[in-house]
Amino acid sequence: MMFSLHRLKIIIGLVLLWFCANAIIFFINRSVKNLKKRHLYRKSVVYFASLITLAVGLHIVLPRVNVSLILGIGSAGIAMALQEAVLSLAGWLYVLIRKPYDVGDRIEVSAVKGDVIDIRAFQTTLLEVGNWVDGEQSTGRIVHIPNSFVFKHPTYNYTRGFEFIWNEISLVITFDSNFEKAKNILLELGNKWSQDKESIIAEKIRRMADNYMIHFNKYTPIVYTSVVDSGIKLTLRYMIEIKQRRSTASNIFEEFLKRIDNEPDISLAYTTYKLFYEPEHKNAD
Repeated sequence: MMFSLHRLKIIIGLVLLWFCANAIIFFINRSVKNLKKRHLYRKSVVYFASLITLAVGLHIVLPRVNVSLILGIGSAGIAMALQEAVLSLAGWLYVLIRKPYDVGDRIEVSAVKGDVIDIRAFQTTLLEVGNWVDGEQSTGRIVHIPNSFVFKHPTYNYTRGFEFIWNEISLVITFDSNFEKAKNILLELGNKWSQDKESIIAEKIRRMADNYMIHFNKYTPIVYTSVVDSGIKLTLRYMIEIKQRRSTASNIFEEFLKRIDNEPDISLAYTTYKLFYEPEHKNAD
């Protein structure tokens, strides 16, 4: 009777524990405005309550058994039967300690790209970007990836440490256009959208050089010129935040089109075809 009463008290205590945990989560959702901090606080409460529940559960089920001995004997079997699960759990610990990415980062792994929206013990959840959608924008799909991927595939982080990427946009003008004027217009637009970011980029590169062998000789916009079949190709290369890639490119294209509308010596090139018709000659009688 005493043992049953003791066990009942423990169960009631666990119920109260999870009631308090849910109350704390409710308070966090109402009081914490920062989405990332709110998510981290919620996860911390759940992890804490789960650890206490696991410890109490082992105490109830195995009150007089050497838990360390049982875990030692069963570890080999668990590792064989749940190899992927164990590797995913190890990946989770690696992510927590080394932090190759965190909630809110944009990463790419095994041809899947997205923003990290949740990190759990066995899987990482991404909000997918790209795929059939251009410009690094969201597809709306949720992707769950086992944490074991951190040991099996390269992980590309777009935002951790240095959130800028090199982006390139290209235009083709006709051979008879004033390519130098068009090049200067494109470069001017690139500088316009990058001028307030150059000092930030330089400072971030300086900080990264403290930890990595990284050095950029040039991080200001530049325009490259090449010749293609249909005309002269101008390619603007500039640095931009990954999440502003599409909007910035759209603004540059629109302003360039408006500028050359008043420039009669600049025309966009397009593929053209010429057809020749040779009339049939009648044989003279």
